[in-house]
Amino acid sequence: MSSTSTQGGDSPADAGQAITLRILSSLKDVSRESWDRVANPGWKLSGRGSLTTDDDCKSLKDLSGVLAREFEPTSEETSFNPFLSYDFLEALESSGCATNATGWMPRHMLLQDENETVLGAVPAYLKSHSQGEYVFDHGWADAFYRAGGDYYPKLQISVPFTPATGRRFLTGPGVNREAGLQALAAGLVQVCQKTGASSVHATFLSKGEWDTLGDLGYLRRTDQQFHWENHGYEGFDSFLADLASRKRKAIKKERKEALCADGIEVEWVTGSDLTEAHWDAFYEFYLDTGSRKWGRPYLNRDFFSLINERLAERTLLVLAKRHGRYVAGALNFIGSETLFGRHWGCTEHHPFLHFELCYYQAIDFAIAKGLKRVEAGAQGAHKLARGYLPATTYSAHWIAHEGLHDAVADFLEHERRAVERENEALADHAPFKNREVT
Repeated sequence: MSSTSTQGGDSPADAGQAITLRILSSLKDVSRESWDRVANPGWKLSGRGSLTTDDDCKSLKDLSGVLAREFEPTSEETSFNPFLSYDFLEALESSGCATNATGWMPRHMLLQDENETVLGAVPAYLKSHSQGEYVFDHGWADAFYRAGGDYYPKLQISVPFTPATGRRFLTGPGVNREAGLQALAAGLVQVCQKTGASSVHATFLSKGEWDTLGDLGYLRRTDQQFHWENHGYEGFDSFLADLASRKRKAIKKERKEALCADGIEVEWVTGSDLTEAHWDAFYEFYLDTGSRKWGRPYLNRDFFSLINERLAERTLLVLAKRHGRYVAGALNFIGSETLFGRHWGCTEHHPFLHFELCYYQAIDFAIAKGLKRVEAGAQGAHKLARGYLPATTYSAHWIAHEGLHDAVADFLEHERRAVERENEALADHAPFKNREVT
């Protein structure tokens, strides 16, 4: 389906151009180049995920200029995010992880000019459940069902199974960022109404998108994660020196105990060193964790093979080996500024090995590669003592039914205040010394 409008002075493209909104039932219906141009403007992927800057934007300063004319972009607006890439999102579809059969029906939106040039895009899915999202609305669905309403299908704007912050309303170089976002947001409401969906849910947004969507009538929601920030550390000891003495000693003890079992060694495996044998080992770890946490893991083995083919240079496996056999591992994805921790698992249980592979090794890698932060995934206040500080995450929700809209709006008003108070309280207990935590 598509809709056409004539452009005016505040249009996403040049004045006078007509734009259309096009809905895709598969990412294969758009070229990789067209999608990536708006998903990660200023960046190019080649080979197995080698990352270079685009000739259109020679620097992040130039990139910031073409991305936004209405507000100052954050690093989330200008940095490379592997989860938004065509290679990652299409791998979810081709592997069968995010398809009609799994309740993730692709309904990606494109914003095109009269020459069918892609100006913007939104990764969107028509969903028959609320699994794999990490922003929980099961209570809303249950309440609406008890009142006689149908909450599903709903329109989900997200990267499936991936609680990582980034842009969701994607616009490319030369596009007025604010106008493009408004056109895409309005288009999603049209899609929602025409498909009979109850609502639109955009999760793990950038702060700028969250602010704009609120102004457009979407309900705003916040939640909490824990992120580690690199303050120019020269090494792990430099980071430890920034901590209070008691916390510093506790971390040193944990790292020592994690690696004290006979024969345990830790490896970083990335890029051309990654093989199918590594993925076989990690998939066994992933299945163990997934079966214990949510019954049925969301990702299949084919997905990891596709990632190995397409994004090996953007992927880091931190693996623990004992007596020549891999016994635990953590999967990370590498952005231009951020290391994203995603999955962990093991076949042998050793004290503190989870903390070592998921948190401390991630810090080591980020420092070594000059990355600005580590996002360690959803939830987990236990990360605070390990140098990961509370960070607010953002989502926005458009709900068609007036009664449900009003009830959710009231709930979110209270929830936002609670999240803010909890973040402030946790920040007061941060392990750092002689530095104000922001």
